[in-house]
Amino acid sequence: MGNFKELKVWQEAKDLSVSVYRLTSDGKLAADYGLKDQMQRSAVSVPSNIAEGDELDTNKQAVRHFYIAKGSCAELETQLIIAYEIDYIGKEVLDTLSDKCQKISAMLRKLINARSS
Repeated sequence: MGNFKELKVWQEAKDLSVSVYRLTSDGKLAADYGLKDQMQRSAVSVPSNIAEGDELDTNKQAVRHFYIAKGSCAELETQLIIAYEIDYIGKEVLDTLSDKCQKISAMLRKLINARSS
C-alpha cells in the first residue's frame, strides 16, 4: 500500500484518462459540454480512486475506492457508447477505449480480490 504510481492498474487508468481528455478536446465532443464534462469526470475518477484507495490505512477502505473506480470504468464505457451512437466518435475509437475500460475493470477485480482476502 502507498505506492499507487507503481500499480499497473493505476498506470493504465491514468493513460486512459489522458486519452479521454485528448479525445474530448476536439470535434463534436468539445462542443457538447455536458457529455464532455461527464466523460472527463468518469475518466479521471478511475485513477484518482485507485490512488486514494491505495493510500488509505486499511484494505477495507482501499477496496471501497477500488469498487468506485470500477464503477467509473463502466460509466465511462457507457458514455463512449453514447458518443459513438450519436456520431461523436468512430467505431475504432470506441473499440479501443472500451477495451481499455474492460481491461482496467478486470485488473481492478483482481486487486479487489487480493485486498479482500
